[in-house]
Amino acid sequence: MAFFSLLLLFLLLCISFSIRVISEPTQDKQALLDFLSKTPHENRIVWNSSDSACNWFGVQCDPNHSYVSSLRLPGTGLVGQIPARTLGRLTQLRVLSLRSNRLSGQLPPDFSNLTLLRSLYLQHNLFSGEFPPSLTQLTRLARLDLSFNNLTGKIPFSINNLAQLTGLFLQNNSLSGTLPSINMPTLKDFNVSNNNLNGSIPQTLAQFPESSFSGNLNLCGGPLPPCNPFFPSTPPSPSSNFPQNPNKKSSRKLSRTAIIAISAGSAGLLLFLALILILCLLRRRRRRPAKPPKPPAVAEVGTSSSKDEIGGGGTESERNRLVFFNGGIYNFDLEDLLRASAEVLGKGSVGTSYKAVLEEGTTVVVKRLKDVVVAKKEFESVMEGLGKIKHDNVVPLRAFYYSKDEKLLVYDFMPAGSLSALLHGSRGAGRTPLDWDYRMKIALCAGRGIAHLHMAGRIVHGNIKSSNILLQSNMDACVSDSGLNSLFGVSTSPNRIAGYRAPEVMETRKVSFKSDVYSFGVLLLELLTGKAPNQASLGEEGIDLPRWVQSVVREEWTAEVFDVELTRYQNIEEEMVQLLQIAMACVSTVPDQRPVIQDVVRMIEDINRADTDDGLRHSSDEPSKGHTPPQEPLTPPAGTTP
Repeated sequence: MAFFSLLLLFLLLCISFSIRVISEPTQDKQALLDFLSKTPHENRIVWNSSDSACNWFGVQCDPNHSYVSSLRLPGTGLVGQIPARTLGRLTQLRVLSLRSNRLSGQLPPDFSNLTLLRSLYLQHNLFSGEFPPSLTQLTRLARLDLSFNNLTGKIPFSINNLAQLTGLFLQNNSLSGTLPSINMPTLKDFNVSNNNLNGSIPQTLAQFPESSFSGNLNLCGGPLPPCNPFFPSTPPSPSSNFPQNPNKKSSRKLSRTAIIAISAGSAGLLLFLALILILCLLRRRRRRPAKPPKPPAVAEVGTSSSKDEIGGGGTESERNRLVFFNGGIYNFDLEDLLRASAEVLGKGSVGTSYKAVLEEGTTVVVKRLKDVVVAKKEFESVMEGLGKIKHDNVVPLRAFYYSKDEKLLVYDFMPAGSLSALLHGSRGAGRTPLDWDYRMKIALCAGRGIAHLHMAGRIVHGNIKSSNILLQSNMDACVSDSGLNSLFGVSTSPNRIAGYRAPEVMETRKVSFKSDVYSFGVLLLELLTGKAPNQASLGEEGIDLPRWVQSVVREEWTAEVFDVELTRYQNIEEEMVQLLQIAMACVSTVPDQRPVIQDVVRMIEDINRADTDDGLRHSSDEPSKGHTPPQEPLTPPAGTTP
């Protein structure tokens, strides 16, 4: 009997071992095959259907090979929407990473089936729509990264369902509204920077650093400063509003009789004054002859409703009027603007720019011009021409205000800031370099915007520089401060584009289409070298960027020209040299030898056009050439069970 018992035990062990060896997650395998067959990709994923799914690239199974526990396909060229009823069938999945692809649209609702998911990395894609409601049902999530997408709408309060979150990353989207009160004791990492959020920061999030909230619609409180009024009013007199000694109570108390007497006297005085006022009004009405009422004047959109200067000479409603352009998206008046909370974005050569947040949550950029020398009629004529410019790569002028004391321009707010800040910001530890693909995208977008100004509007920009190249959340570049040069007089124009000005501008004091091309060439050199034209690296007076590049190239040290941050990427040397040649043609000292901006744009589009249909490679698809986003941990966070 003992022998047969041992034999039976041996057979059972053999059968168990055989089952473990041949085990295969059949249902998960079919779900993965369906996902790959329905999702366009760049053939970087090769899955052999005859092999076990646990041996496939990016797939990891549990020790028994009974289910897929991890799927990691970062930077593999996946394109389009995630098909429904594919990944949602991987109900035992713990880790999902699809970052740095070109996935778009919304997440399928069946993502709510991934109830055991611990880590989800979808950053650096093109997902759009509101915050995916299916994710708020994944109560075991510890890390959620949806940064660098195109998400819109509000952050739902139901995100509090994710009670085990240790990291939540939503930066660089287009999320709007106020921040919900997120109360998660486990939350250690949090970032909602560079969105369209507004309002006060909840006390539950106040422990996170300022960088977690920067680049939004004037979030207030917590680590950020309080909101300031747009035009600060004169502070009230301390003596009239505050007691001399607020910490001490008055030692004198009035008797009840005195209080009654004072009240009766005050009431009598008020009645007497009211009677005098009524008598005066009646006497004035008898003396004034009746006049027929005038029909109300109707102001045309885009024109001034007053015949006098907006700053004086008309009625109050006429003076306090913003002039909007046809097709505008805003509906507010000057009083709304004066009550808005504001933040100084920067002080430039033409004036100071503010980020203004109106009471209903609308955010705009208001530029207060300085040193304007033209009269009202000429000012309005320039504004009318600029208001007609409509292009995806030109920041639209939405409205303007003119008075003797104030000249204001209203623009759309660009959430990602300026190229100057992105390119020349802190280069210390923790900086995310601006990769080559993004630099090419910015160069092409800016060139297209300038070309539209030159061709469609016949407008000379006159002030092209990196601080006037503003970025949307998807890194599309837009040209700002277009066509304002004529407002300030020719005597001061060269100083307004220091470092970018063409040689002939110093002599003629006039900007032109050719001088714009020169300035754009300097901008291309700035993208290539990482150096600002006014960067004081070669002497106290700074660097003449075109001359410095020419001297380095002349000595056959071309590789020394390029930004050291670009050396980390492979297979881009030829493209950098091609863009350098275009830039050098633009900064020719002889204006007639410079190409027109349309040809410059065409040459940039021709650089490596074969890689994509639109003439520009999408960033983050190739780790050797694209942007390298922060990596997700290879193992789940401490204290969790994958």
